[in-house]
Amino acid sequence: MFIKKSFFLIAVCFLALGLSSWGFLIHRTVNQLAIYSLPEPLQSYFHKDQNYLVANAPRPDIRRNTDKSEATKHFIDLEAYGPNAANNMPLNWADAVKKYSQDTLLKYGWAPYLIISELDKLTNAFRSKNKDSILFYAADIGHYIGDVHVPLHTTINYDGQLTNQKGLHSMWESFIPELRIDQYQLYNSHKANYLKNPSEVLWENIRQAANLVPEMLAVEKEVSIQFKPETKYKTQMRYGKETKMYTKEFAEAYANGLGSTINAQLIASSNLIADFWYTAWVNAGKPIIATREISPNLSAELKSFKLNHLIQDDLLLSKKEKPEN
Repeated sequence: MFIKKSFFLIAVCFLALGLSSWGFLIHRTVNQLAIYSLPEPLQSYFHKDQNYLVANAPRPDIRRNTDKSEATKHFIDLEAYGPNAANNMPLNWADAVKKYSQDTLLKYGWAPYLIISELDKLTNAFRSKNKDSILFYAADIGHYIGDVHVPLHTTINYDGQLTNQKGLHSMWESFIPELRIDQYQLYNSHKANYLKNPSEVLWENIRQAANLVPEMLAVEKEVSIQFKPETKYKTQMRYGKETKMYTKEFAEAYANGLGSTINAQLIASSNLIADFWYTAWVNAGKPIIATREISPNLSAELKSFKLNHLIQDDLLLSKKEKPEN
């Protein structure tokens, strides 16, 4: 009953919030895929509550409606921190505050530091064997890690608004995945790694995302040459206001120009989520966590996952209209 109510409430809030960050679909997808990269007994432990982890993947976005401090936890505007900030920013929060000031970080985004803080909270939850806290922080950290894999979460030009490409954000992270996920390669052979220095690995992934920004902008310009304004954009009423959005035809052409970029970032998100979950458990001393019988569905899901058949086998929860308990 709790899970059903959670899905309902999240769906309602999501409709009110609109598409943001990786979008409802992909945030839910990467949390599920991350489970398949975990070793036992962690894999079975998380799989038993897979629906919770999937259902609550968008929760940090929903909090933005009521918590004014939430927004800047989801991104980092690297340009605000000086030239080559992706390579020069301190790895830990205290040093970053000393260098830039807390007010600056809270204004221009501090996602990398928030993620490390969430890792510590998840580790403590494992130490205390508090299942509710483990699941809560695991779902949240999955969301924030997913966000920093979206290139436009690393730049002040977060929606293409500075280059006359407004609307690019939601097209890249939500519209195209909704159109194309059936064609994505969701399987990869990654096995969760223990991260000796999680901050360094996290920043490597952030740099990779940031390096994609020029390509994102350039491809949109190139594809635009093939379209007239009336075929590139459409107008739609959203929240009582007329909003200009990219057409499906343009989104498809743009996706073709990007190739496998979005798919690759989806997989990178999933892999790093698994690494962080596993690292928290190891850092907690690999506690013996309560287990029940292994779900009979897990082996079937793993087999489908390896064949890249999760969608066609109706096993990807983010594609289900009525997720099961």
